[in-house]
Amino acid sequence: MRDDGTHDPHPAEGEGEGGPVPSADAQDGSDPATTTATSPSGAGSTPSGATALPAPPGRMYPRVFYPAAGLILLFVLLAMVFTDGTTAVLSTLQADVIGAFGWYYVLLVAAFVIFALWMGLSRFGDIVLGKDDETPLFRLPVWFAMLFATGMGIGLVYWGAAEPLTHYAQPKPGVTGDPAALAQAAMGQSYLHWGVHAWAIYVVAGLALAYSIHRKGRPVSIRWALEPLLGDRVKGRLGDVVDVVAVLGTVFGVATSLGFGVMQIAAGLGFLGVAEPSLGLQIGLIVGITAVATFSVASGLGRGMKWLSNTNMVLAGVLALTVLVVGPTLFLLRDYVQSMGYYLQNVIRLTFDTTAFQGDAGLEWQSAWTIFYWGWWISWAPFVGVFIARISRGRTIREFVMGTLLVPTLVTFLWFSVFGGSALYRQIFGAGDLVGPDGSVDTDTVLFQLLGDLPAGPVLTVLAIAVIGVFFVTSADSGSFVVGMLSSGGDPHPAVWNRILWAVLSGLLAVALLISGGLTALQTAAILIALPFSVVMIGMAVSTVIALREEHRAILRAERAQARLALTQHVTRRVTESISEQWDELYGSDGPQRPKPAKPPAERRGLIGRPRRRADKDAPPGGQPPG
Repeated sequence: MRDDGTHDPHPAEGEGEGGPVPSADAQDGSDPATTTATSPSGAGSTPSGATALPAPPGRMYPRVFYPAAGLILLFVLLAMVFTDGTTAVLSTLQADVIGAFGWYYVLLVAAFVIFALWMGLSRFGDIVLGKDDETPLFRLPVWFAMLFATGMGIGLVYWGAAEPLTHYAQPKPGVTGDPAALAQAAMGQSYLHWGVHAWAIYVVAGLALAYSIHRKGRPVSIRWALEPLLGDRVKGRLGDVVDVVAVLGTVFGVATSLGFGVMQIAAGLGFLGVAEPSLGLQIGLIVGITAVATFSVASGLGRGMKWLSNTNMVLAGVLALTVLVVGPTLFLLRDYVQSMGYYLQNVIRLTFDTTAFQGDAGLEWQSAWTIFYWGWWISWAPFVGVFIARISRGRTIREFVMGTLLVPTLVTFLWFSVFGGSALYRQIFGAGDLVGPDGSVDTDTVLFQLLGDLPAGPVLTVLAIAVIGVFFVTSADSGSFVVGMLSSGGDPHPAVWNRILWAVLSGLLAVALLISGGLTALQTAAILIALPFSVVMIGMAVSTVIALREEHRAILRAERAQARLALTQHVTRRVTESISEQWDELYGSDGPQRPKPAKPPAERRGLIGRPRRRADKDAPPGGQPPG
């Protein structure tokens, strides 16, 4: 899904006020991951030991690299050698995890939404993710565009038409009604899975990382986001475990997306009559596309890859716009507005719905949809969190939260309204041939069936396959970059061989998951790997609150000290002026020398970059400091 390769996680190319701006690494002559941001409360001071972990430049950090790589390689070998056994274990684990922890995922994601809104609307919202007087790294339109790009990826292309149609043909247990009611419920459920809840998960990870990196000057590593909670223990074995879990989550998340991608590419080639879809074709596609990504990493074609990913985002936009224009345009626009209203009206009920009274059918549905998505997004959180943290330097917490929650969500809703709405319109009002006689939906081919009957259908089908393929390449490329940083102790420039290894391991893991059960194995892996990282994310949220509360208290103390100083200076000046005016009456012309009036204090700036306002320069600073 998110940032499935649309941009390299370090925002190297963007536009500034006067045109292109250098990368975040070169904006001020230093890397944002290692720059110390000075804050009034000492937030920018980097204490001893808060530098990158002891990994020489260009080298890996052994205590993270070897355990993470070893566990992934072990899973790949077991899946390929003992395929049936691995499939059985994954199925058993899926049933046990969903049965025992399904409620936990639902409650946790709801808590993340509340946390994200609290951060954006609370007193902490004015704190800058960087130095107090620092301006944003990217202009607002460019930043919005990059957040928009983060929402584009393989998952969105794969499920854009398939999910609403599947919810319509095979309704969620407990959902009944006529076709119009079922279609509306299908759109609302899709909005739930891909909207604010998904992005609230990324806000938790991204905010903790952005504060740690830009405000506190820490390396790009998950462990440092937990420093307010764990203290110096982040430098030891506990910190190593945190980074290993983050690496595993990122690699499994990338592999899940790659698996969806090759399944759809193979189906598209079969739809065009180019090749017969099969497991062998899927494995061949993974090998070929991973080889392209590996070549990109090895050759240093970073600028070309960024150009390719940006171009691909434009092509995806062209694809969506074409479907909107040549399809039932008015219906799709009405559906966009109406479905958004349905979502807002029912979001609380949908958020906490665990289908508890629908028995085994409800549990099976949850494992295939809602719990799978919450697990998938949690496993993606390190990857997307690093990206949105690094492009948000200089933004306030309020800007960060609202921008991250709203912009990608609105774009995602529009995507689902265009593709999902088109599929539902064709099924209800058109040929009605997208759902099988038994109510089944071929999620691999439904997009191509939809595009094939539109004007220039074959061209649109080829365009869709190309978009998915490029997302695949850029996912592997940028995913290897993030994992390379995490496995190198936060080094913002991981070695090329390190990135190549992670790109290859991601491809091998995707192959192993496809061999072990295809779609079901992909869903199970996402849910299982998210369980340990969900604990890390709870720690990140708690750490963020601890750090922000401490900084807010420091700001209040400093502003009160400034208020006391201003009051002292004001009283001194007024007393001096009063005595000076009555000097002759008290001492006469032959008395001591008249004192000189005190100079008024210079305007002081607030501790978060806002000038103090004084309606009357002669009036004392009244009231209490802002709370």
